[in-house]
Amino acid sequence: MRNILFVFGTRPEVIKLAPVILELKKYPEKYNVIICNTEQQKELSNQTLEYFNLKADINLDCMKPNQTLLEVQTRILTALKDVYANNKVDATVVQGDTMTVLCGALASFYNKIPVFHVEAGLRSYDIYEPFPEEVMRQMTSRVAELHFAPTEKNRNALLKEDISEDKIHVVGNTVIDALFCLSEDTMQKAADFYNEQNIKIDDKVVLITAHRRENHGERIDRIIDAIKYLADKYADHTFVIPVHPNPNVKDKIHSRLGQQNNIKLLTPLDYPYLVYLMKNAKLILTDSGGIQEEAPSFGCPTLVMRYETERQEGIDAGVSVLVGADYDKIVSLSEKILSGSREETRLKAQNPYGDGTSSKKIEEIISKYFSR
Repeated sequence: MRNILFVFGTRPEVIKLAPVILELKKYPEKYNVIICNTEQQKELSNQTLEYFNLKADINLDCMKPNQTLLEVQTRILTALKDVYANNKVDATVVQGDTMTVLCGALASFYNKIPVFHVEAGLRSYDIYEPFPEEVMRQMTSRVAELHFAPTEKNRNALLKEDISEDKIHVVGNTVIDALFCLSEDTMQKAADFYNEQNIKIDDKVVLITAHRRENHGERIDRIIDAIKYLADKYADHTFVIPVHPNPNVKDKIHSRLGQQNNIKLLTPLDYPYLVYLMKNAKLILTDSGGIQEEAPSFGCPTLVMRYETERQEGIDAGVSVLVGADYDKIVSLSEKILSGSREETRLKAQNPYGDGTSSKKIEEIISKYFSR
């Protein structure tokens, strides 16, 4: 039996690793799964674990108010030192590009334990877009033993960086697996939630998320200006914004958009509640990475409020469009969609990020790795 340590700390990591954890747990004769939550997003990560009926074996409580990136990294690495000292670990699984991912990969490397990187090979090739995630993902690739790439584009990016071909496996994105975990009962509970909030979910809903570090400052001001204009012009539409708790975002959104009748400001949503909005939205405005991958499964047009994306497949497939924090682009492209009906603007292209079988493929590859 192999001891497999999963290290994560944010909600997106939980969503994308939960299907892999659940798949490995199907084989208790092969794997002892150890779940470690750095609690980089304490509330959000633990809330999402509960949705998948999972619980962390180790909680590190690494976050403190107003930490710098250097302080976050120091706290997570220091906490992980004891995790590896107190547990026999045969492999560490990380996902994506967060500070937790980099620290988990480094701590595992320092202990000469193989790192398995889920969602490997995404690249924007701009070290400040997204910041600091682009560099964290690239650094993780340098120490990973197995690279689970969502697409051929990601595989080719790794090959260009001289990653050995036999270490790269194209498996699709596990976020699509997570979508298929949603039961009808869960989606009905999500519908009930919006009824209780007096938010009408019809064919005129716009979902907006904005939180990325590179969009703080003047960029978030331009994004808010665009949202305000659109909400005024399309008064018969409902603009739903789950507001990120970061005060650089939260304070500005609440002060400038909080009084608008057709703008609904919510606290960060439980995963199925967010999926319910994506499923029903007429338009999505986002700077999120995960939503770029999930929205195509529901045919929802998505404007990506970033200047670079490491998820170029969606742009190439025409299921999303890069608009940055450009007021004119956000407004003009949104108007094209909002001026038509939801039915007219649905996307017909297949989701380029996967078919819901990624976790099964990952388990098979891990099993072969240990049986060599």
